[in-house]
Amino acid sequence: MADHSPQVISQIVSSHSVGATVQVVLDTLFAQIQNGDYPFDSRLPSERALASKLGVARNTVREALDVLEDCAVIKRRRGSGSFVTYRGEQPETPPPDQSGSRSFALETSPLDHLVVRGILEPEMIRLAVINMTPREITDLEQLMSEFGAVRTDVDAFIDFEERLYRKIAAGTRNRLLASCYELAIEACRLSFRTTLLRRYLTPKRIEEYRQRYDSLCAAIAGRDVERAVELIKLHLIEEQKLLLQEL
Repeated sequence: MADHSPQVISQIVSSHSVGATVQVVLDTLFAQIQNGDYPFDSRLPSERALASKLGVARNTVREALDVLEDCAVIKRRRGSGSFVTYRGEQPETPPPDQSGSRSFALETSPLDHLVVRGILEPEMIRLAVINMTPREITDLEQLMSEFGAVRTDVDAFIDFEERLYRKIAAGTRNRLLASCYELAIEACRLSFRTTLLRRYLTPKRIEEYRQRYDSLCAAIAGRDVERAVELIKLHLIEEQKLLLQEL
């Protein structure tokens, strides 16, 4: 393959026609190589280790590695493993908090992301029910009324979800918890949940999500802690089912 610039190689990697899950693994690995997590001439973890780390099947990792080898990003050496042949431009070092957060987000597997949500969201909802001000609840209800116009636009739906969860996180009055959840949102953007939504969010499913969130916000407005926590747990179970169908 010709010796392309990092920008051109990035475009070539992104242009391959592969399945959604393979594309997410491909994007994740290439981003980690670009960021220097796997520098030039370093050995990548084994396919088995990568599959476990990313929460996907081994053949999914193998297909992503095939694309990276085709693009001259890695080179497989029989009996030794896969080695990075990509020489990227050295980026300026971003502030530690930004680079650290992005690194964590990139390295979070879809299953790990769902586990963290299962830990954070029930407590976040509980505190929001207790601590949200009447004005914040009014804002939440206004957001839900705006959501009624979202029927087919997946990007608008994803934006709505982020706004909803940020309002709930801010309503906990716990800035540390809100900051932790902000990292979860970043990981969500970089995990294949967003890709799954783009594949599965039909108008019918968008309406199902809207009904769930409408019930959740009603429970928060009614200061019903038990009901609100139950609803978010049921929502997380449905998210888990969606994820496991893909894996």
